[in-house]
Amino acid sequence: MQQRRVQRKKFCRFCAEKVEFIDYKETKILRNYLTDKGKILPRRMTGVCAKHQRGLSEAIKRARHIALLSFVEK
Repeated sequence: MQQRRVQRKKFCRFCAEKVEFIDYKETKILRNYLTDKGKILPRRMTGVCAKHQRGLSEAIKRARHIALLSFVEK
């Protein structure tokens, strides 16, 4: 029989720190939620709640628009 791997429950980092607004100017935090190609990671991989995932993607898109983050990593 196969053994099951028990996964640790993911928690929302922003809820734990009681963050109300995700700032688009904090590029170091936003880079943690991007792949090496520059795509936004989904909720199932990051463990962020739905509310903060929407804010996170909005902040990443704003940072890309004013050239704080690149659209595509080379």
